[in-house]
Amino acid sequence: MRSIMVEPVTEPPEREQADDAARSLSVAAKREWNIPNAITVSRLFAAFVLFGMISLTDAWITSAVLFVVAVATDAIDGYLARRWNQITVTGRILDPFVDKIIVGGAFIFLIERNVGDGPTSGVNALMTVIVIGREMFVTGLRSFVERQGLDFSADNLGKAKMVLQCVAVTVVLLSMSPTFRQWPQFVLMRDVLLWATVAVTAYSGVAYTVRAVRVMRAG
Repeated sequence: MRSIMVEPVTEPPEREQADDAARSLSVAAKREWNIPNAITVSRLFAAFVLFGMISLTDAWITSAVLFVVAVATDAIDGYLARRWNQITVTGRILDPFVDKIIVGGAFIFLIERNVGDGPTSGVNALMTVIVIGREMFVTGLRSFVERQGLDFSADNLGKAKMVLQCVAVTVVLLSMSPTFRQWPQFVLMRDVLLWATVAVTAYSGVAYTVRAVRVMRAG
């Protein structure tokens, strides 16, 4: 009796390549979605809650506390990403984007509260244009320089600018509370701090431009 040989069934190469690609995408997605990035996303949600509170409520001290907690997570997610070796492309894009949203958005929504009979924020359109314009300019400049294969990461001046902006927003939120508004010295300090923050923000934009020129010449 003649035996029948059954050859194993093999999948087409195209199917195997598709399966490999799907597995690679799944692994990449899991690697991109980690705890540091989840913290960054939570900061984005907190930013929109803050904007709603600024626009619709008078809970100024609560808004200030929420803002401080939200911006504090910026240090936490960065620390955890470095500690656990979970620095990802998503995190590198999302983290500075959320920072700009929460600070720039706070300035925009605080302008809105200057209308009416309630307390004023001291934030005006010129301040907001300088703050947001600087962020847009430096982001574009960094993208251009790094496309040339050169390092253009944030320096100490940029980090100090971010800290000063966060302090200024916190003081502005507190200054609109009756608890702090009753002290004229606190409101005066707020106004001085706001203009100092704008000056440092503008200066840091100029400093980044000079640094970009030097980096590209050296590269």
